[in-house]
Amino acid sequence: MTDQSSNQMWGGRFAAGPDAIMEAINASIGFDQRMAAQDIAGSRAHAAMLAATGVITDSDAQAIREGLLTVLSEIERGEFKFSTALEDIHMNVEARLKEIIGDPAGRLHTGRSRNDQVATDFKLWVRDQLDAAESGLLALIRALLAQAEAGADWVMPGFTHLQTAQPVTWGHHMMAYVEMFGRDLSRVRDARTRMNESPLGAAALAGTSFPIDRQMTAEALSFDRPAANSLDAVSDRDFALEFLSTASICAVHLSRFAEELVIWSSAQFRFVTLSDRFSTGSSIMPQKKNPDAAELIRAKVGRIFGANTALMMVMKGLPLAYSKDMQEDKEQVFDAADNWMLALAAMEGMVKDMTANRESLASAAGSGFSTATDLADWLVRVLGLPFRDAHHVTGSLVAIAEKKGCDLPDLTLEDMQSVKSEITDDVYSVLTVENSVHSRQSYGGTAPDQVRAQIKRWKALVGCEY
Repeated sequence: MTDQSSNQMWGGRFAAGPDAIMEAINASIGFDQRMAAQDIAGSRAHAAMLAATGVITDSDAQAIREGLLTVLSEIERGEFKFSTALEDIHMNVEARLKEIIGDPAGRLHTGRSRNDQVATDFKLWVRDQLDAAESGLLALIRALLAQAEAGADWVMPGFTHLQTAQPVTWGHHMMAYVEMFGRDLSRVRDARTRMNESPLGAAALAGTSFPIDRQMTAEALSFDRPAANSLDAVSDRDFALEFLSTASICAVHLSRFAEELVIWSSAQFRFVTLSDRFSTGSSIMPQKKNPDAAELIRAKVGRIFGANTALMMVMKGLPLAYSKDMQEDKEQVFDAADNWMLALAAMEGMVKDMTANRESLASAAGSGFSTATDLADWLVRVLGLPFRDAHHVTGSLVAIAEKKGCDLPDLTLEDMQSVKSEITDDVYSVLTVENSVHSRQSYGGTAPDQVRAQIKRWKALVGCEY
């Protein structure tokens, strides 16, 4: 492919090509070449429509479509020579198409502009990434369901403020993340539905006088419908912003889980053992097994958040319709998409490979007076105390246990009755962590039966086999 100056593509309006600085700031081919497949798919659909509506001949359309496949093949084989002088992927493809098929290539751009072309390409690319995110989220949810099912009745401490609060089950904790990532999945699907309108045919900003069929190109590219306003169609980047905001919320969830895995895999907790595949060693400390994959996932949030903020700043002051500022919309999205997909894949791999240490979980479940709420509930249920009174009695008993250096189940009945004489030995029936978790039978609670019911519901939702 020969290098051509930019003014050759622009035509007679400019007598001289740009200098090196202008060429450098204006060119986007260094990054938008990632949209080559989408650009060629859009151009093939546009050419077929132009022929069907009689705007160009069938023979020209056939030559264009076959020539575009040749260009795509060259790009896929790594043989295509991209030129910064030709600015972007659209001009690069069109110039090479002209070299291959000659004059018919010049008819491809009839009835469209680079404005609607780039909006279409970018939408198609983002749509592909949403599909990839959906697949990644489904895989992660299924991995979490497998962990939850294996440990539906394994007891562990539940935390608030990172302090022991009440006993829960491993399955219940895993299902909390299923709910989080399930909402992310919903947002991905919702965003895809909303963005699935075709900008193609909106032309520069006002539509076109050619008798094009926008419904035909929309259907060919699997859009639900053409965008209804040509000004909005070329200037809209809500789909990219929504992609980034969806990625950002999901990244928060990934980071929270990554943080727990870092804590849980430490020598102080030993709740989980991460596989060697997702850990690294130390260069000088042979005993170390570092949760580097989890730590890197935790760090990815900054890049994804940054992309979201950067694109909002690009778009916030732009008048309708298209401005060159919008060339700065892609690098952030590309980077965020790469890091989001990588983080999803890494988290799925860690969840699938990690081993929950049941004994450590159970040992920690009873620490920190985790059944204190069960004691208070027993005082309300059996002795009829108002909950605030029961809370006070329980607090007094916790203070006695702290002074004696024991846990609540280790207090004697005499200790109990020294605070509330009506307490009977039946109270000990609620002070084990196993009885505590089994008692939490409210919908969405940590009781193993409730956990298994939620696992069953989610398996049906994501198509897991039983």
